[in-house]
Amino acid sequence: MNRSHTGAAIVFMLFVSLSYGQDQASAAPPANDAIVHHMEELEEQVKALRAEVAALKGSDKAAPAATVATVPAAAQSNVVTGAAAPSAAPAGPSLAGLLGPTTLSGFVDVYYGQNFNNPASQTNGFRFFDGATNSFGLNLVELVVDKAPDVTNSRTGYHVALGFGQAINTVNGSEPKAGLGFDQYLKEAYFSYLAPVGKGLQVDVGKFVTPAGGEVIETKDNWNYSRGLLFTWSIPYYHFGMRAKYAFNDKYSLTGFFVNGWNNVISNNTGKTYGMTFGWNPNKKFGIAQTYLGGPQENSNTSNWRHLSDTVITYSPTSKLSFMVNGDYARGDRMLNSETGIFSPPVYWTGVGGYVRYALSANSAFATRYEYFLDPNGFATGTAQHMNEFTTTLERTVAHHIISRFEFRRDFSNEPVFFKGVTPVVAQNTMTGGLVFTFDSREAK
Repeated sequence: MNRSHTGAAIVFMLFVSLSYGQDQASAAPPANDAIVHHMEELEEQVKALRAEVAALKGSDKAAPAATVATVPAAAQSNVVTGAAAPSAAPAGPSLAGLLGPTTLSGFVDVYYGQNFNNPASQTNGFRFFDGATNSFGLNLVELVVDKAPDVTNSRTGYHVALGFGQAINTVNGSEPKAGLGFDQYLKEAYFSYLAPVGKGLQVDVGKFVTPAGGEVIETKDNWNYSRGLLFTWSIPYYHFGMRAKYAFNDKYSLTGFFVNGWNNVISNNTGKTYGMTFGWNPNKKFGIAQTYLGGPQENSNTSNWRHLSDTVITYSPTSKLSFMVNGDYARGDRMLNSETGIFSPPVYWTGVGGYVRYALSANSAFATRYEYFLDPNGFATGTAQHMNEFTTTLERTVAHHIISRFEFRRDFSNEPVFFKGVTPVVAQNTMTGGLVFTFDSREAK
């Protein structure tokens, strides 16, 4: 019996006693001896109840922990006491907590492609990242380990990106075979240092993707599923060497490059390639990135320099509508005539692309792309030609981590460089459905 029950019992007995007394009084006046005897009985009962209450108070003080332990945590939070409420059970460790400043991310990119020409080789002409057709294909599996340098915690950092699939085979395909080992699966690997210069000068040393181009290697970061002509034929994919970036403010930035050359960890000559990227973002809607790269790219020859100018302009008038224009011009290499042994005049190639993306909703978007690529000497593609391509892509994100894309694309040239069965033709039409599953430790709870 607790204190509240004890008090109620006392009140009840007093009430009964008084009622009994009233009933007796109404019936007949009691004798003096009966009244005295009744009062003595009441006093004995009150003493007994007081002793019981005192005993109960003593038992409560002897075991306070047992009382608190039986109260649910949710109820304890609503009770105001002098003692501190027991702390909640600690949450289990999260992946982000275990990794600390290091992040782990990546994706799996697969697709099914259909070429309506049904080429006998089962490959799309002049397309490498989604080359396999009329079948399922593994575009790229990528795993990225990254730690960005910062002033507060550590000025050093690193970035390692491993890949497997058609895309990484294309990216590393020009590397000398003698150098291909583990690094054939390496997309990027560099360490960083944030030098205490002004607002911070970040220096990266190692292998990193090129600054040129409006598209990138990863499908998920492009507007269309397939990579365009300019990304495939106009620019390098990666460099090995050093770069240093300084952001003057949120509008202007400048990056310098000192690297081996185009797409080579192992240099093919004794020369080096130099470059610079200037970024200008006057506001959140408009941006320009201008890149120049120059240096010798021919085997064992440092006299002929290849120069590349790459311009990317972006404009987003609304939160749903975005535009991008990319232009490239390269010149400088000389082709050797195997019959005469004479080098040709400097060759060149150029191209331009326009891109539009409209967000239909938070989870879906529609994108179009048109590109024109001119290779008058056949140095880039192997055939003197001018090519065009038009692409439309419908994108929908499912469950936040699955990006689905359905794409139609038409490639055409002034030369019969594509195949219908085994017959050369001037165009090809393709349909592609792609799925990209992404993950990031920063989202792990």
